[in-house]
This record gives sequence, C-alpha cells and structure tokens, in this order.
Amino acid sequence: MDSSASSQAAVLPALGLAVALGVGLLIGTERERRKGQGDDRDVAGVRSFAVAAVCGALAQSLPVPGLVVVGALLVAVLVAIAYFKSRTKDPGVTTEMALFATYLIGVQAAIAPALGAACGAGLAALLAARSHLHRFATELLSEQELHDGLLLVALALILLPLVPTRPMDILGGINPRPLAAMVLLILAMQAGGQVALRRLGPRGGPLLAGLVSGFVSSTACIASLGSRARTQPQQLSVLAGSGAVSASATWLQALMLSAALSPGAAWALLPSAFAGAVGAAAFGAALVRHAAVTPPEALPDRKGSALRPREAILVALVLAGVTLLVGNAQRHLGDTAGSIGVALAALLDPHASIAALAALHAAGRVSADHWIAGVLVAIAANTLTRCVVAAVAGGKWFAARIAGALACSLALASLTAWWTVLG
Repeated sequence: MDSSASSQAAVLPALGLAVALGVGLLIGTERERRKGQGDDRDVAGVRSFAVAAVCGALAQSLPVPGLVVVGALLVAVLVAIAYFKSRTKDPGVTTEMALFATYLIGVQAAIAPALGAACGAGLAALLAARSHLHRFATELLSEQELHDGLLLVALALILLPLVPTRPMDILGGINPRPLAAMVLLILAMQAGGQVALRRLGPRGGPLLAGLVSGFVSSTACIASLGSRARTQPQQLSVLAGSGAVSASATWLQALMLSAALSPGAAWALLPSAFAGAVGAAAFGAALVRHAAVTPPEALPDRKGSALRPREAILVALVLAGVTLLVGNAQRHLGDTAGSIGVALAALLDPHASIAALAALHAAGRVSADHWIAGVLVAIAANTLTRCVVAAVAGGKWFAARIAGALACSLALASLTAWWTVLG
C-alpha cells in the first residue's frame, strides 16, 4: 500500500511536467502563427510559452518555499517589458496575458494534470477563435442585442442568486428560485429567438431556435414565442411552428433520460417517442412552410429591447398558480392514485415524472406497459400546461395552432404505443 502510494507520488511530478510542456507547446503554436516576422514580430512564440509552462510546473514541484511567487513575479516583469516594447505596434495585451496565464497553467498542471490540460486546451481554443469572436461581437450582434445579453448575464449572476431557495409561506409554500429561473430562461429565449430570426432567416431561424429551446424547456419556449406573436401577428404561424418543433425536443429528451436510467425502458419507449417527435416536427414544419413569411427586414423596426419581462413574469405567475393547485390536489388525493400523481407532477415538468418511472422500471417495479402509459400521461398533462401558457402568452389563435401540434404529436405517440406495447 505504501509502495503504491509512493510510486504514484513519484509519477505525479513527471506527469505534471509533461502536461505543462504539452500545454505550452499548444498555446505557443497558436501564438507563433500570429507572431509575425522580422523586427516587428512579437516577443513570445512557441518556445517562450513552452518554457513559461514548464517553469510554472517546476516552481510548483521543487521543495522551495515561495518559488511559485518568485516565478510569477519574474514572468510578470518580462510580460511588462514585452508590452512596453510592442505597444506602439500593437496596443493589445493578449499575448502578454496569455504568457502569464500559461505560467499559471503550468503551476496547475503540477498540482492537477487533468485540470491543467483542460485549462491549457481552453486557453488555446480561446486564442484561436479570435477572428470568430471579433466577428460575433462586432458584426453578428447588434448594439441592442449585446446590451440585452449583458443584462441577462447580470440578472443571472447578480439577481438570481439573491432569490431565496426555500419554500416561502407568503407564496403558499412555493420555492421562488425555480420561478425566477423560469423568467430568466424565457427572457434568454426571447433574445436568442431574435438573433436566430435575423441570422438564419424567417424559416430556418425559428425552427432551429424552437428545437434547441425545447431541450431546455418547451413551456418557456412557447411562452417566449407567444409574446412575440402578440407584437408580430403577421408571423403568428411561423412562431407557432417553432413552438410545435419544441415539442419534438420533449419526446427526444424523455427518450434520452430513460436511456440513461433504464435502457430497457428507452427501448420500449423508442417507437412512441419517435412518432411523437416526428408528429410535432412535421406539424411545425407544415405551419412554417405554408405561412406567408415576412422577411426580417420587412418587420416593424424594434428600436427597443427584444426582452419582454411583463410576459415572462405573467407566465411565471401562471405556473405558480398551477403549482398551488398541484400542491392542494396532492394533499387531498394523497399517494393512492399513481397515475393522478404522475399527471399532477408533470403539469410543470414531465421529465421529473418520467425519470421516476424509468427508475422504477429499472428496478423491476413497473412493467413495460405501465411505463409507457405513465410517460403518455405525463406528457399529456404537460401538454395541458403548454396550451394554457400559449393562450396566456400568445392569444387564442396562437394557442389553437400550438394545441393542434401537441394533440397531433400525442395522438401519434399514443397510437404507436397501443400498436406496439399497450395493445
């Protein structure tokens, strides 16, 4: 036991040095390509970065107190000298900061090689993506979209952590953190949908945005699209088609979740989930295909923000009301009716109920037919919630299209389940 531990301790410094050298070469290679030629070239290239990383690993590995700090000060001085020598040619400090970061990554590689390698690869990827990041920041995003993105980041990092995470009596025992997160999620989808519409076109943008958003929350996606449908009624069918496509993600996510918990359950669910996903996608694509699409440049010019917090808060209040109804019903019904309990829990999120059923199937406590029936009940209950949200956010015509898509998807999944398992 002692010999094994000592052997592992002996291998760790060598592994850390190897990782540091590899990381330094990787980052240095990327910087070498941008170094330039002749007298105007940058001072740091592939060798400088490799040496800085190895120095960091050696400083951490050698039993000399304070050597890491001394090394960091030395690299900082060299970085400052390099900057003052090149500031007239290039006022940026990317290479200088990357060199100092490479030294620190070398130190990290000596402590935890895997984390050091990950940090080095991430830094190299960040440096290599320079042109793409510049184009994204200066060309792909408008000034207002950038402002919206910064506002969302501020809300997520500053305001959301301040929201209490415990149930509050004043809210009827509701935990306010998930509701606040739902509001933030709807706002993020509003901003993302606006960017997708402008960059991917009036047909492809909404469809792709709906599918991707559906994996996060189909309910939030429909709420976001419904609020846009009120301000852009000429785009109603296209936005409803995007919401319909988000329902495909619900079936696919249920399939992936069950595969992680019980492969047998996923195999039994596969035909029904595939039919439900195809039904929702086909309905949504048909809505978009036959809609009179208005090009983004022909839409009314929105001078203000794409974020519409009033609609997001309204949807959150609706979900809070549903939560209160669920809680009261569960207190009166108890745990005697399994299907009713699944349906009540799935009003807000079907995947929690589906995960619980998949775990029971893996333990052999739920048969295949009861598993499939439970999934259908869960998604049917959540379909009711999504229809209510669609009506509140987008009005009756938007809700009618969403309800048609969800009903078509659920009907196809149910018929397939009856044909393959339940029948």
